[in-house]
Amino acid sequence: MINNTLFAYTVANSSIDTNLHTTETRHRSIKELESTLSLSPSLPSAIIWRQTWLVFVAAVFLVTVPVFIEAPLVRSLPTLSLVITGFWIWLSLTLMSCPHTYLWGDLLLGFSWSWFTGAIYWGWLRWEPLWHLPIESLGLPFAIWCFWRNWGKVGNWFYLGSLFGTVLTDIYFYLVDLMPYWRQIMRTDADGASQILRNALGQVQTPWGGVWAIILALALLTVGLVSLGKRQKHWYAFGGAVLSTILVDSLFLVAAILA
Repeated sequence: MINNTLFAYTVANSSIDTNLHTTETRHRSIKELESTLSLSPSLPSAIIWRQTWLVFVAAVFLVTVPVFIEAPLVRSLPTLSLVITGFWIWLSLTLMSCPHTYLWGDLLLGFSWSWFTGAIYWGWLRWEPLWHLPIESLGLPFAIWCFWRNWGKVGNWFYLGSLFGTVLTDIYFYLVDLMPYWRQIMRTDADGASQILRNALGQVQTPWGGVWAIILALALLTVGLVSLGKRQKHWYAFGGAVLSTILVDSLFLVAAILA
């Protein structure tokens, strides 16, 4: 009987010790989990911040790429350039069908409208600068419809940023009276283009051309930096497109100087 009592007592103590150990382990696990959760908000924040900057970099890339790829392609193969728009739209919708790549498909869809309008204008209508803005604005109704549906914000803001940069650049061409040089350079060969670029550069280097270049560059810089201050992906896409306009215009200026 004593042995049974001692055995029961030993089993009871063992059970109590096991329960205490299990309870302590659970409390320790809960504390570790709470500690991990207390740090976790910074992890998604860091990922989102990195992704937002990647959107900015991608926007700059997508504005500058057509200068080196689409521009020469559309002059020699305009129909192919226009058909490629279908590939961009297909690729963007494919990326948007997956949650992990939705953002990049969204951005690429906005780029598709810039590519599409650029293919039309530079392929068939580049001789007349008056058609430039109307053709480049063909994607605007779709962008407005998307804003109304609250869909595709990143890509459509990228398109608007690109269009805004185009508007200011064309305004500069009108103000400085560069449109005649535009028409001439689109109808000449490479040898004749050099002289036309030098003549256009002389127009830019006048006090009138210099003042307006500074004003419009400051406008682009201000709008771009204010957009980046909003710290949202669609604003970074817009800001990247706007700021990269300065880069593209600078490349054309360098080309004119080196001509």
